[in-house]
Amino acid sequence: MNENLFASFSTPTLMGIPIVIAIIMLPTILFSHSNRIHNNRLVALQQWIIKLIIKQMMSIHSQKGRSWTLLLISLIIFIGSTNLLGLLPHTFTPTTQLSMNLGMAVPLWAGTVLLGFRNKTKSALAHFLPQGTPIPLIPMLIIIETISLFIQPMALAVRLTANITAGHLLIHLIGSATLALLTISTPTALITFSILTLLTILEFAVALIQAYVFTLLVSLYLHDNT
Repeated sequence: MNENLFASFSTPTLMGIPIVIAIIMLPTILFSHSNRIHNNRLVALQQWIIKLIIKQMMSIHSQKGRSWTLLLISLIIFIGSTNLLGLLPHTFTPTTQLSMNLGMAVPLWAGTVLLGFRNKTKSALAHFLPQGTPIPLIPMLIIIETISLFIQPMALAVRLTANITAGHLLIHLIGSATLALLTISTPTALITFSILTLLTILEFAVALIQAYVFTLLVSLYLHDNT
């Protein structure tokens, strides 16, 4: 019970060398692919899920927005698989690192904003000043809208980091409590173990939902700027 709660969130090293890049690349190895005419069940399931995501997410986009399809599908698969792998014992979850999530959020957000200024300059600038604004409020509204625009990538990164980190901490705390209660009260330990099982199932859902939410928000930013 005296172990550091945040030890699992520290960057893993091998002989003093950070191995985060190897961990980030690991999920790509787990997705199978086939060159056969008839795919196996696993590949067929992967393709069905990808088609479903494309249908749900890209139907609102214009032709220019749909050019981002491959990037958004790769993003949701990467985040989802990384989150799920992080639920395994003695593993490291890269999406608990705010720096990594900012590294994904800022370039994607900047790309959508620059695309909006390039293709819809008047519409993009109109977001900073709603129509019919009283003249005395114009400077204040421009400042507020500018701040809200620059907060978007931070909100993306913090939302993903906070949800994944909170879930891992809860699992760690309840798991430690279950081990401690085994020597004190077995019925109570069974109850906490049942709670731990339900929480783990919930975290599997959260891992996938957060990947979908992150990608969906990027998709909505793209839709607003194309």
